[in-house]
Amino acid sequence: MGMTFDQDFIFGTATASYQIEGGVHEGGRGRSIWDTFSHTPGKVVDGDTGDVACDHYHRWEEDLDILADLGVDAYRLSIAWPRIQPDGVGTPNQAGIDFYSRLIDGLLARDIKPLVTLYHWDLPQALEDKGGWLNRDTAYRFADYANIMGRALADRVPLWATLNEPWCAAMLGYVSGEHAPGRRSPEAGLIASHHLNLAHGLGVQALRDETSGKLGIVVNYHQFNPVDDSPEAISAVERLDAVGNWIYTDPILRGEYNPLTLDVTRSVSSWGFIHDGDLDLIHQPIDFVGHNYYAPTYIAGGHGPAAAGSPWVGVADVSFLPPRQPVSDMGWAIEPAGLTRLLTGFSQRYPGIDLIMAENGAAMPDVVADDGSIHDADRTYYIQSHISAIADAIAAGAPVKGYFVWSLLDNFEWAFGYSKRFGIIRVDYTTLARTWKDSARWYQQFLVNRTI
Repeated sequence: MGMTFDQDFIFGTATASYQIEGGVHEGGRGRSIWDTFSHTPGKVVDGDTGDVACDHYHRWEEDLDILADLGVDAYRLSIAWPRIQPDGVGTPNQAGIDFYSRLIDGLLARDIKPLVTLYHWDLPQALEDKGGWLNRDTAYRFADYANIMGRALADRVPLWATLNEPWCAAMLGYVSGEHAPGRRSPEAGLIASHHLNLAHGLGVQALRDETSGKLGIVVNYHQFNPVDDSPEAISAVERLDAVGNWIYTDPILRGEYNPLTLDVTRSVSSWGFIHDGDLDLIHQPIDFVGHNYYAPTYIAGGHGPAAAGSPWVGVADVSFLPPRQPVSDMGWAIEPAGLTRLLTGFSQRYPGIDLIMAENGAAMPDVVADDGSIHDADRTYYIQSHISAIADAIAAGAPVKGYFVWSLLDNFEWAFGYSKRFGIIRVDYTTLARTWKDSARWYQQFLVNRTI
């Protein structure tokens, strides 16, 4: 039957600072953990770095004009902490604040709402040298940084997210070593997770002191599915939920760590790093939870211990099944119904909180035609079908208030470097020219009548 989204529903696109900005040595910016990681041989495909990326630092006005031409309501961006505090502490760098102030003003001049994410993984290297997210003090330094940005931008930013995907920051950064800073310790992942949770709570408090805008967090709440109704498969999913999802959402939204989270990980850590009063600090009132969804995962009971370096801390006897076809260029299953399940299931577990689809998109093996066009029908289908999945979730009662395509631009895809393209706008990494793909044209036309 279709659905027309009302004018209050927010449609946008999303990016992240290290993935698009470049200009890593300009404007007083300090070094981040991703600068260090990407310059370490063997960590990123082809030795790629974010030194130039999409050169958004210099081309931001062109990129905002693209957003205006698309007709989006909003733009999700992240702030590079090292641009604001090069060493993660102390007096803010005015040149960094001025850059983001111009960016916010440019969005508002084009009638585009900014959704600002304070932390999208580019921790100042100087803080990592002091222990990074293993050091409890980092959470308090994050609160200082949040207060700085609140004072600088609160009058113009209506939507704030403290963190992006704390699971990735903690478990890929400190357990599997796939992401910066590249450490490999199961207990480190738990410590980092708790300190990221604490940073969120302290950051919300700091922002509340400065802004009346809406505050939230962005998580990649994994959509685990048991392959069948066997006790082994159901148990496997519950344990993965405990260490992949509830480890963040339960303390943030319920003020407690789930007993299963503590039980599954007890052989790894005693959780002695939790201080009295921490859960009260973490459990702050927030206005929304942002979700990043790309694909579901199917799970069966398995055999044997957890693999060395597995980011699923404490979880053994689990089998991750191969992705169902079709798949994206990342090898991830394309299953829109998984998004509907995620949103409806989350809203049932955590009622009363608004949801925003903060990232959703697909890397595809784009081909540039002889005339320069990019006919990415597979990406267009992905976006269209997932917007339909959101309509289904809303019809089922999920309070979804916005949708952001990942990503506006092809960009530095973390450990994959520039080998994967998620953008609806192509970036030529030699000339840095921007080219609209068919998916961008489809999104532009969809936004005219907002009917799916």
